[in-house]
Amino acid sequence: MKPATAAKKLGVHLDATPAEFRDGVVSREELDALQADPPQWLRDLRREGPHPKQVVAARLRVSLSGLARAGITDALTSEEIDRIKAERPDWLVREQDLAAEVRRENERLAGERVKQP
Repeated sequence: MKPATAAKKLGVHLDATPAEFRDGVVSREELDALQADPPQWLRDLRREGPHPKQVVAARLRVSLSGLARAGITDALTSEEIDRIKAERPDWLVREQDLAAEVRRENERLAGERVKQP
């Protein structure tokens, strides 16, 4: 698979991976091995970042759209994410509330589907 696909599956920002990872092709076996026993570079990236937008959104408990509305378009490090969490800017509170509302509505709809004969 392409390195971009493998990076997405590993939850890391492609541009932060080593050149040999970015320039090669990753087989399913190699991906499985990276997931089962991650090398130091992968452990460091997962811990410190920079993290891809999907990971940033999950750590901030907002949607990808919420990140875009806040003007966050680049990868962030764990330190930057922690700083945003600590500062709790208005946009973060608003987007977290919105994301929680969407989750509740999705759960309600899923419950209704289960009850239907």
